[in-house]
Order: sequence, then structure tokens, then C-alpha cells
Amino acid sequence: MDNFDHSKVYFVGAGPGDPELITLKGYNLLKQADIVIYAGSLINPELLNYCKSTAQCHDSAYMHLEQIITMMAEGVNAGKLVVRLQTGDLSLYGSIREQGEELEKLGIGFRSVAGVSSFLGAASELGVEYTVPEVSQSLIITRMAGRTPTPELESLESFAQHQTSMAIFLSVKGIGEVVDKLMTGGYPSDTPVSIVYKATWKDCQILKGTLADIAQKVTEAGIYKTALILVGRFLGEEYHYSKLYDAEFCHEYR
Repeated sequence: MDNFDHSKVYFVGAGPGDPELITLKGYNLLKQADIVIYAGSLINPELLNYCKSTAQCHDSAYMHLEQIITMMAEGVNAGKLVVRLQTGDLSLYGSIREQGEELEKLGIGFRSVAGVSSFLGAASELGVEYTVPEVSQSLIITRMAGRTPTPELESLESFAQHQTSMAIFLSVKGIGEVVDKLMTGGYPSDTPVSIVYKATWKDCQILKGTLADIAQKVTEAGIYKTALILVGRFLGEEYHYSKLYDAEFCHEYR
């Protein structure tokens, strides 16, 4: 018998793609769930292999919000364990607030289970750190305005003024415009850029270049979705050792 609350819906971050990069709690929820509503092709279908044979798995790509909420509510009201399997880490572009508000109208609560974001999976594919001593100590996570607008103060041009590490979601389709905005904002044309398509998936693809040539490489590779744009000198050769393991550094901070 599981110890999960069947009166609530569990929103679970599915991780970046590799089915082993789901959290243990997420795995246990999938293993015990009666109903799983997963986010279409953005979810690695191998994750559904963790579900029991009697579980009902539904692809939400073919459902609108009202249908999703109805299915969740019917499951909870029937005493079933309901899991909403979201992409990556649901705290980034997860769209759970609107679902939670609709559930609340029906008197149903929810719990969130953190996942591993694709920006972390992308860094692991490249073997890099976003924070490099004396090079970059900050990371900006953002997206280019599209059907979902961004606040004026959060434009790519504005963020580019900092010239720090940047992970840009949901924008590779407009890579040419992204490059123009980043250079207008202040990044030099020789700033390193990496495109990571489907980070940690078996068919992951990596493109490396600079702001001067990355748009052409993306076009030639035919990448137009499911990819992260990573920008900044953290991708370059400059590096300074951390003081963390310096012989004279107190071990209290390790």
C-alpha cells in the first residue's frame, strides 16, 4: 500500500529526458499511480514503463485544459492516485498554476514533486559549469517573447547587457532573431554558443559555435524545437581555479 494522498493530484517533474534522471519520489509515484496524464512527445515514453500494468496513461497533447482537469477530478473522486507528468522541472515553464487553480475550484489540492531541468541536463551533456570563477557567477534563465510575451524589462537585449551565462528556452525556432537581440544588447559576436537538442535523450544533438555563426549551423541542422540555447564565456577556454579546495581554505566551507 502506498503512502501518497489520493485526495490530491501529484504534479511530477519528469526530468530532461533520460528515464533514469527522474527523482526517486517521482519514480515511486509513477510506479503506484492509477492514472498518469503525461505531456505528450515532450516526455520520454520510456518513463511510462515504470507504471503498473493497470495504470491508465493519457497523452495530454490531444487534450485541452478542461478535459485534463475533468480527468484528474474524476480520478481523485474515485479514490485513485493521479499523477500529472510534466516536462523537466515543473518550476520552469511548467504551467501548473492554471491547473492548480482549476483543481482548487473543485476542492482538490495538489502536490509538486521537483524534477531535473533540461538546463541542468544540457550542462551535463557538455560537461560544463554555468558558474566559472572570475568568468561568470550568475545564470539567466529566460526565453524570447513569442505567443507568450515577456515583460519589457526581461527582454533578451536587457539581459545581454550583463554578458553573463544564459540558458534560453523555447526560442531555437527564432535563432536568427535571438542572435540579433543578444548582440544588440551587448554580447560580442565571438561569444561562445552551444545548442543542445533533446538533452540527455538518446538522440541528443549538440552544436557549438559563436553568435556569429550559430544561426547558420542551426538552420543547416534543421533544429527548430526541443533545444536549449546556451550563451556565454563559461563555454570558452578561460578558467580560474575555485578556492574551495585550496590547501589554505578552511574545510568548513567544503
